[in-house]
Amino acid sequence: MILSAAEIIRRLDQNNPPGRLVIRPYNRECQQPASYDLRAADDMNLSCGTCTLIPTLEWVELPMDLAGTLRCRSSFGRRGVLLGAGFVDPGFRGQLTLCLTNLGKEAITVRKNDRIAQMILYEVRNPRETYGGRYQDSHGAVEAR
Repeated sequence: MILSAAEIIRRLDQNNPPGRLVIRPYNRECQQPASYDLRAADDMNLSCGTCTLIPTLEWVELPMDLAGTLRCRSSFGRRGVLLGAGFVDPGFRGQLTLCLTNLGKEAITVRKNDRIAQMILYEVRNPRETYGGRYQDSHGAVEAR
């Protein structure tokens, strides 16, 4: 089941500690009906034909019963930008590293606070394991090994 805006906001509520979702800093303008827009943490240039790693401004913590997928916002997709590495496991904590590839004909400038990706949250039934990999507690863009 995809979480609605109302459910995302309910899960962000400080008064609901078990299973609490964290998106910090949260911005009401980024809340969509069934997703949350993630923003760029820094100014970056997306050169043509290259993959650029951009960290999200938001620190995200997913509880054990939520997972997320990441999609490029259509405003960037229409300019030829593709987003790779788009899954967030239950239990993940940290800034997300977005892998943006510019397949367009012109370089694209991304400014800090630009909404660049959508995070769609899904309920995970009967969770037993959570993420504990090398990207846990990430700060900034994290390169692959």
